[in-house]
Amino acid sequence: MKKGKILTGLGVMILLFIYYYISLPAINIHSSGLWGCILFLIVLFTGIFAFRKYKKDYRNITIKVTPIEFIKSMKILKVGIGLFVAVVAVYVVGSILSSPIVNASRYQKLLTVEEGDFATDVEQVDFRTIPILDKDSAELLGNRKMGSMVEMVSQFEVGNDYTQINYQGTPVRVTPLVYASGIKWLTNQKDGIPAYIMIDMATQDTQCVKLSEGMKYSKSEHFNRNIYRHLRFRYPTYIFADQIFFEIDDEGTPYWVCPVKKYKIGLFGGQTIGNVVLCNAVTGECTDYPVEDVPTWVDKVYSAELLTELYDYYGTLKHGYFNSVLSQKDCLQATNGYNYIALDDDVWVYTGVTSVSGDQSNVGFVLMNQRTMETKFYKVEGAIEDSAMTSAEGQVQNLGYVAAFPLLLNISDEPTYFMALKDGGGLVKKYAMVNVQKYQWVAIGDTVKECEQKYLELLKTNGIGNGKNDATADLYQTATGTITAIAPIVTDGNTHYYVALQGRQKLFDLDMSETSLLDIIRYQVGEQITFSYSDGEGELYEVKEIAE
Repeated sequence: MKKGKILTGLGVMILLFIYYYISLPAINIHSSGLWGCILFLIVLFTGIFAFRKYKKDYRNITIKVTPIEFIKSMKILKVGIGLFVAVVAVYVVGSILSSPIVNASRYQKLLTVEEGDFATDVEQVDFRTIPILDKDSAELLGNRKMGSMVEMVSQFEVGNDYTQINYQGTPVRVTPLVYASGIKWLTNQKDGIPAYIMIDMATQDTQCVKLSEGMKYSKSEHFNRNIYRHLRFRYPTYIFADQIFFEIDDEGTPYWVCPVKKYKIGLFGGQTIGNVVLCNAVTGECTDYPVEDVPTWVDKVYSAELLTELYDYYGTLKHGYFNSVLSQKDCLQATNGYNYIALDDDVWVYTGVTSVSGDQSNVGFVLMNQRTMETKFYKVEGAIEDSAMTSAEGQVQNLGYVAAFPLLLNISDEPTYFMALKDGGGLVKKYAMVNVQKYQWVAIGDTVKECEQKYLELLKTNGIGNGKNDATADLYQTATGTITAIAPIVTDGNTHYYVALQGRQKLFDLDMSETSLLDIIRYQVGEQITFSYSDGEGELYEVKEIAE
């Protein structure tokens, strides 16, 4: 009998360990996983004790009863069922008391929203620093780059993280490699994952960054080096956010940014972020920060989904929960998409704001900082993003291109949607700019520069601006001189004209993919010409415009 109890106890311990090792519940009263674990334990122990009771007493019963009748008579089952129902009841009641139905005003105040000035806060853009690709396009580039890495492609694949961050002042997406299969993990896990992919979102330049020491902690690891299991064993009471983010610091060291949930309303309501754990993907070293003390190189703490959810609470619960469902007076919500914009070396989530009635216009838009949760509302009435995307697609309907979700830019102090137009294979073919307030104003270009120039001319035609982007114009210089040499050169499949001016040591580089520069073919040696240019690479000036 004693041996049987020992074996039973050992079996229970093994079952509990397996359950915890696989499900990884946080030992925290706010965790739904913990409540599931409690229910599992009630069922497990009730079943064990009931089985032992049945095995011990059933054969000694003098009155003939069926096994089912005997089981129904057991007090342990009644106790177990009572506990199970009680725990479920507490969970349900706690969920209701934590919900917006009961706490509408508290939910509405989870996010603090300030009003901003668009022209002041959103500077006129330099197209060399804005992301022109979305995640889908980045994935295509990442997979293409991986296909060219012959020494790695048979062992690793590209992960699907593609976190957008600012790296040394440049918008990039980064994602780690992952093991191609369980067998590939077995043969490579000793050295870890050797590299990550980094994609410049402005230039589309794609790099496979190789590490001097491989990443030992990742989502594709198994057993104790799996990042989720590693975090759980280090921080058993922390409830980590649904998304953890892959980032790199200013030196290119890979980290996992792991936000920790904080519940401000009841047992399960009012979710925000209270702490952030930074885990070095190579060494597994973890550092815990209060959310307000997170290093500035970290760009993603609050997910875009969490921020838009918090804004929806702010916009819809101003007059209580039932108003948000019934009369819906003054109720606003985020539109059905979002994008990212880089401001002040942080990544901000952009989304439009519209009424809950589902009309096709925005009353404004919000920018939400993914590191600090700072949120600004800008009152700019105009078309919602879907309408602007449809308007842009209408300009190229014969080509069948599809618009990516737009960015919001400041062009000559005009709020402007900027989007890529992609073919059926997901490749970017053209670019479009659509005026937010007058979405019938659409400019299409084969390059970003051409699209910008057409849009500026469109604004000028309608009495807005001078046909120039003042922000980028400040970066340019003007040169006038006599042409001493001119020659076409083909570089990476693109034709460039190199022009030498009298008295200038550097050559002027004119990219023929920019249609505004094609007039150079009309000039000859000995003629006067005026360029608007900026510093290029090496001994070249990059020409932006040929002055009339």
